[in-house]
Amino acid sequence: MDAVDLQIIRELQADGRLSNQDLADRVRLSPSPCLRRVRRLEEAGLIRGYTAMVDQVAFGLPVTVFVRIRLERHTAEAVRLFEEHVAVIEHIQDCYLMAGSSDYLLRVVIEDLEAYESLVRHRIHAIPGIASIESSFAFGSVKQSRTYPRPAPGAAGRTPR
Repeated sequence: MDAVDLQIIRELQADGRLSNQDLADRVRLSPSPCLRRVRRLEEAGLIRGYTAMVDQVAFGLPVTVFVRIRLERHTAEAVRLFEEHVAVIEHIQDCYLMAGSSDYLLRVVIEDLEAYESLVRHRIHAIPGIASIESSFAFGSVKQSRTYPRPAPGAAGRTPR
């Protein structure tokens, strides 16, 4: 991956609906080589797909909750069971495996506090093996970046572990 590939990725992160012609203009390539590069980035799995950015509040899910989960045990079975349950709860938008005092950090989007209480009582508490649940409610969003920063030299193209 070279500097042009990085620029293509950043432009598409900023606007995934760019036409190939507009993208080529922005990265100073002719359309055919630009399209070949985009296809190569897609085939390599660097570009995994395209999506629409939807306004969370206008969509009807104005509440964002960050939920820290600690498991009772860290056996392979307990972890697998927790992750399988989380994967099918649609209000959980992100689930991160953490280092530190919490095992997982979830980002939940939901309609209101009553709906969140119901989600915790009926879906999250129902997951076996949870030792603790701690919720933090976001008052608002200060920054939501859609483009990644440029990786350090030599970092681009490393295979994740």
